[in-house]
Amino acid sequence: MAQIFHESSNSLAKISIAAVVLTVGGIIWAAYNLNAGSFTTQVEVARDQTVPFSHKHHVGDDGIDCRYCHTSVETSAFAGLPPTETCMSCHSEIWTNAAMLQPVRDSYRTDKSLEWVRVHDLPDFVYFNHSIHVNKGIGCSTCHGRVDTMPLMFNVNALYMRWCVDCHRHPERNVRPRSEVFNIAYETPAPNQDEIGPKLVAEYKIQSLTDCVTCHR
Repeated sequence: MAQIFHESSNSLAKISIAAVVLTVGGIIWAAYNLNAGSFTTQVEVARDQTVPFSHKHHVGDDGIDCRYCHTSVETSAFAGLPPTETCMSCHSEIWTNAAMLQPVRDSYRTDKSLEWVRVHDLPDFVYFNHSIHVNKGIGCSTCHGRVDTMPLMFNVNALYMRWCVDCHRHPERNVRPRSEVFNIAYETPAPNQDEIGPKLVAEYKIQSLTDCVTCHR
């Protein structure tokens, strides 16, 4: 009986299978990196705003505390955005004719809120409470990074679920004394984190909450 397949068919079949496996693997690898890259996550991508507000200037140079603008961060799920009156408490006296601050003056005159582009924008199906984290000793810079070095605001973490869950599983790695929560320059983990972390977790009664309903309600 004549041979149906050429002698090279076995080799071609092996090469074809290897090519398919490599192609599928390459597609998965590319998709993973695209999903984790700044194109998707916007990590370290500064956002254009109506007013080019500089945290570096206000926090780093002028030493303004986070709570001066984000007034509800200790008591509410939402950290709060400052009303125009807060801006004008200073800028009615300084930089009164700066062109870049014209939208602020217009907002104050018309009583129409400024429109800001959200930088840390969680999906609607995710529940996050600022006050709980702040009162449990999680500092602003743990999630938002060193805002005192940012001329324009950008996010330093993708805020993907695996990142949040990792902190929830091991809160001792990131917890800090409550007195240092608003200290942007505080280093986490601290040099003695292995010592103070477990103590603060016990003192602040921090639970390792990883069930779905903690964040998805």
